[in-house]
Amino acid sequence: MSDVAIRIEGLGKRYRIGAASAPYRSLRESLMESLSAPLRRLRREARADGAETLWALRNVSLEVRQGEVVGVIGRNGAGKSTLLKILSRITEPTEGYVDVHGRVGSLLEVGTGFHPELTGRENVFLNGSILGMRRAEIERKFDEIAAFAEIEKFLDTPVKHYSSGMYMRLAFSVAAHLDPEILVVDEVLAVGDAAFQKKCLGKMDEVARQGRTVLFVAHNLGAIGQLCETGALLHEGELVYRGSAASTIHRYLTTSISEQGATRSFPVDPAKAIQVLEVSVRDAAGAVRDRFDLNDPVHLSVRYAVHDPMRGMNVCLILHRNGMPLLCSLDTDAFPAKLESREAGVFSYSVKIPPRFLKAGIYSLSVDTGKTNQGLFEKHNDVVSFQVEELTEDTAFRGYAENRLGMVVAPLEWSDEGACAG
Repeated sequence: MSDVAIRIEGLGKRYRIGAASAPYRSLRESLMESLSAPLRRLRREARADGAETLWALRNVSLEVRQGEVVGVIGRNGAGKSTLLKILSRITEPTEGYVDVHGRVGSLLEVGTGFHPELTGRENVFLNGSILGMRRAEIERKFDEIAAFAEIEKFLDTPVKHYSSGMYMRLAFSVAAHLDPEILVVDEVLAVGDAAFQKKCLGKMDEVARQGRTVLFVAHNLGAIGQLCETGALLHEGELVYRGSAASTIHRYLTTSISEQGATRSFPVDPAKAIQVLEVSVRDAAGAVRDRFDLNDPVHLSVRYAVHDPMRGMNVCLILHRNGMPLLCSLDTDAFPAKLESREAGVFSYSVKIPPRFLKAGIYSLSVDTGKTNQGLFEKHNDVVSFQVEELTEDTAFRGYAENRLGMVVAPLEWSDEGACAG
């Protein structure tokens, strides 16, 4: 018996875009138009047949072994969600085929099937049924689902009265307690607050350790690195790399440096109380750069707008190395008074990372804005990337900074206290 859980061969999915729907015509109108202007009609039909098409996936071939946990990564529009929808039989492929051996559970759209007028208890049964769970299975797991969502007191309240966080916690809890042989997961860890996201990550880790086959799509590269054994990189609908999770993340980030660059801007939106306008990586002279030597300082810069004065807000920079979180710095660490009062206006700040601190490798920067203990306003994951290299010939760090243990080089101060007697 083969140990292949999923076999994908030459898979492609094509969409027609920009084609307007044909107007309704009676039989008499269609016949008259065909007789009076047959060439014009043929030309119009030819234009419709040649309408612009988009290949969301093209010629994708992939095998996933039973019990393998695969992280599928790529930029927005790479075809990740389309692939999972085909595997979940939500949409049909245009070409190629997929063989799936085992019961498939899908966590694609958290909360799909929830009805606002029904209580949390009723929605657990409704949503569980939609996701493929039997009633006896839902009853057996009900207490566990409710406890995981942390909303036991509100189970008999209609979900229309739930906060968005309560709604998402319950929806994820139902989906996370599926018991299929193959689990297909799409960005479900981006729910709730930080504590609940950590809890979700732990649940996904538990699922992976149970020996189930998992395909996991996420922009959280740290979660991919932690949960997945292998990875698959999609780019513009094509599978461009397949390897270990660590090597797939490295390949993705290396590609992102050339495509994404070391600066990113966002359009102004006055409807937001606060918003990030620009994120960039700069050198000591203020120039945008995506490559640095070990001996270079690196400046992480953010420009943001506060449209309404507020209290308790902070701006958070999170630096990742090869997808793993390395450090987190808040502007209120240096300026605690901003927690008490932040005026309206446009502001720019820069965090300096000293020379000989970062190891050689690929780095990406995420930016969050929010209020302490109250949630996020904005979250921008891995918006800019840069690389640190060993270039300078006379540095004492050359030759081992990439492979030495630890997350950073961080040259510490040693003192020579002299020889010790005996």
